[in-house]
Amino acid sequence: MQGKNLPLWLPQLTAQGGPRFLQIADALQAAVTDGSLNPGDRLPPQRRLAEQLNVDLTTITRAYDEARRRHLLEGRGARGTYVSAPKVELTSILDLSMNTPPPPDGVDFDDMLKQGLSQVLMRTDAELLMTYHLGGGSNSDRKAAAQWLEPMFGVLDSEQVVVCPGAQAAIAALILALTQLGDVILAEPTSYPGLRVAATQLGRRIITVEADKHGMLPEMLSQACRQHKPALLYLNPTLQNPTAITIPQRRRKELASIAKRCNVRIIEDDPYWLLADAPPPPIATFAPEQVAYISTLSKCLTPGLRVAFVLIRDLHERERFLTALRSFALMTAPLTAALTTQWILDGSAARLMEGIRKEARLRHWMARDILAGRYTGTGDGLHVWLELPGYWNSLQLARAADREGIAITPAEAFATDHGSSSGSVNAIRISLGSMKDRGRLQAGLQRLSHLLARLPETFSTAVV
Repeated sequence: MQGKNLPLWLPQLTAQGGPRFLQIADALQAAVTDGSLNPGDRLPPQRRLAEQLNVDLTTITRAYDEARRRHLLEGRGARGTYVSAPKVELTSILDLSMNTPPPPDGVDFDDMLKQGLSQVLMRTDAELLMTYHLGGGSNSDRKAAAQWLEPMFGVLDSEQVVVCPGAQAAIAALILALTQLGDVILAEPTSYPGLRVAATQLGRRIITVEADKHGMLPEMLSQACRQHKPALLYLNPTLQNPTAITIPQRRRKELASIAKRCNVRIIEDDPYWLLADAPPPPIATFAPEQVAYISTLSKCLTPGLRVAFVLIRDLHERERFLTALRSFALMTAPLTAALTTQWILDGSAARLMEGIRKEARLRHWMARDILAGRYTGTGDGLHVWLELPGYWNSLQLARAADREGIAITPAEAFATDHGSSSGSVNAIRISLGSMKDRGRLQAGLQRLSHLLARLPETFSTAVV
């Protein structure tokens, strides 16, 4: 039970309100926003507030640290902790549009980068890092890749794994290797835009297959296979971009079975598997010879690595893939590949990823609380798919948000086939990791929530 004489700005903590340190930090921010707390006001000592709230001191310390991250508080040594003066905001755009991993709390990325590069330079001849390499990765790189994929598949033969300069390059090379000009690729109506870009540039046709809240419909896949004789099926089955749907295990088995029966190769683009809470086994476990599986580090570590791992069991398909990849991307940058390998083997990558998972969960808590009944996320991953009220359409909202200094991504950006019915989806994707500072993220979400709650400027009611 909470004690007496609590500060007026602090509401009752609830079991349903998420982590308590975030509830306290949110209350602080709300009090500063509505004027209940003003710059220069002194905050209660941490130990006293912990006693009043009947929580441990660590909870209060984390709450105050979080408030400092949001530039709400400043410490003045022995004099205590005070509400800070507002800072001038030099960056006007609140970016909710880019799906990047959030910076984890308690991880010094600069130090991690310096130590990783230092280890690489100590153990590797600098000349080897600055010259040409055969595509596909060195033996060490492939072994590190196989280790990275162990949570999905268990122990793997590293010879079956190819190291690539990013997932987009891998998708394009797979299309080149496994299809011919004019071939059909099947995909869900709303999906990763990079697929459409690659397929269009390479002269392949995308046909959409209807999906529901559990992903692509097996009966519609069977029908599409009979009708269109596709060469490839593209799936992003875990925390799908943009809908955040995770295809359940039973349906994964059904889709794999249909693809095997119809002799259709599958590209399983699975960047978020390691960020998901208890995800089902990859589709590749149900049809090993049928699936090329892609895991990128850009979504679970950092985009700057530009490294992806592709598991292809069939030797001849792997060789065709490498040949296609070399036609436009001779190799992964050796220094980047070496740093990736170093981080995986020394455990830095796993520690960084776990920090990102925790940070992502906290940001989902924040989004759930601010967006209230509109939030339909699962609490993990990097983004939220938000269906809009009928008085807004996604393009209209994106333009209005831009005028408010918020960047969001409308559903139209994810329409796999612009000639299909996918454009009728009225939703936006909100990315939770692109802003380093949680306070700015909260400000962006609050501004977006206020925008959603009001009618568009062009809205008018009929007069009868």
